[in-house]
Amino acid sequence: MTEFRSIAAATGEPHGDAFAVNTPADVAEACAKAAAAFDTYRAIDLESRAKFLERIADEIMALGEPLLEAYLTESGLPRARSEGERGRTCGQLRMFADVVRKGQFLQMRIDPALPDRAPPRPDLRLRMIPVGPVAVFGASNFPLAFSTAGGDTASALAAGCPVVVKGHPAHPITGSLIAQAISKAVADSGLPEGVFQHLVGPSNDLGAALVQDPNIMAVGFTGSRAGGLALTRLAQAREVPIPVYAEMSAINPVVILPEALKARGAALGEAFVGSLCMGAGQFCTNPGLVVTVEGDGLDDFVQAAATGVSGAKPQTMLTTGIADAYAKGVEKLAGAPGIEEVARGEAGSATTGGAVLFQTTAEKFLADKALGEEVFGSSSVIVRCKDEAELKTLLEGLEGQLTATIHMDDADEGAAAKILPTLERKVGRILVNGWPTGVEVCHAMVHGGPFPSTTDARTTSVGSLAIDRYLRPVSYQNMPQSLLAPELRDAAFSDGAPRLVDGKLTLN
Repeated sequence: MTEFRSIAAATGEPHGDAFAVNTPADVAEACAKAAAAFDTYRAIDLESRAKFLERIADEIMALGEPLLEAYLTESGLPRARSEGERGRTCGQLRMFADVVRKGQFLQMRIDPALPDRAPPRPDLRLRMIPVGPVAVFGASNFPLAFSTAGGDTASALAAGCPVVVKGHPAHPITGSLIAQAISKAVADSGLPEGVFQHLVGPSNDLGAALVQDPNIMAVGFTGSRAGGLALTRLAQAREVPIPVYAEMSAINPVVILPEALKARGAALGEAFVGSLCMGAGQFCTNPGLVVTVEGDGLDDFVQAAATGVSGAKPQTMLTTGIADAYAKGVEKLAGAPGIEEVARGEAGSATTGGAVLFQTTAEKFLADKALGEEVFGSSSVIVRCKDEAELKTLLEGLEGQLTATIHMDDADEGAAAKILPTLERKVGRILVNGWPTGVEVCHAMVHGGPFPSTTDARTTSVGSLAIDRYLRPVSYQNMPQSLLAPELRDAAFSDGAPRLVDGKLTLN
């Protein structure tokens, strides 16, 4: 295939002009340019790097209506979502600009020389430096916030790493517009072209070539477990293995404790459906599992949830492939032994997906691992436990997840305390009396978790901590001041950046 076209999500039909498919030679050229640009880009001062990130945000906003039109056509998502996601994309770029300016991400440490100590201590200084060119894979479900200019790209550029993006084939027009905006910001900032490169094509071979290129030093990915693991295997098979920071599958358990269930079971059921059906359920934080204990309020919850799901209209899904996979996943659940279909909304089509709700017992859920597999869409399973002990056993048996939610009243605090250590071992974010859909871009956010929700539970793909994935520490021993990075020199102590000096935090 030498070219491909965008597909309108609502119709499944080709849309717009054809795109030339990039080749392995294009991959090699892009990665070589990124490597050539690395030392120049990482050496620019922090203020210039911050202004560059802000310029990208400005250029994205300057795209105006054509960007939103492309987003709407290629994703099938509503206009409010397109505007919100554009705001989120630009907001995280500006947040990273602020992080860069403050310099805290450099984690500078200085242990001054102690020549009179026996034995003498040399002068030691440490900072974090960027790892090198980063490959970023655009996500299907967030054409802006997790794609060409999304969190992986923003955090890698903030770290000082050139980025080579493989645009997602589900939204090539949206991706190409964003790529043009970033490239303009690169040029206007006087930076080398290789600071940002954009590749397009529907073949997995393109992504494989990108991960295997020796100039790539790390990978950011958001998508399926199969896709993330395939890239990880390729990265580990290289002559020089590299990390793949993949955010993959999760079913995000929602635990409703007895007193909360008794007090507001019906209201929780209604709110649950709102989270389940948001965006056709195409969120990595979608509540695909509800865990409860038999008792007062449970039937009210199930009835309210069933009513909401029964009345739900099918929604356009991102691609016909996603719609087909969702339909197959739902029918696999429906045919599983020991599971009961509680409610089903209006049937979907080749381009849409309808909501479905199931229920089962904890015993049957624990006996069949397939019941805990992610179904990417507005499908969920209610698990009814006999008592709190069985609930805890069920949570212990879950795979790693992005989130866990606890609905509780004051009288549930003791029960919550018993399951909290388990949830801390299983997930990256624990919510109380909320819903997991919606991930705030801020400093305290973790969007990650134990395998298989991600390939590295120590990291996050959202929030300022995401920058750490693309940094590594370097220590300088007895280095002359003139050869040190400016921020590590003695004269830099008035610049306001925090430093750990002889074990004591220094703030100017």
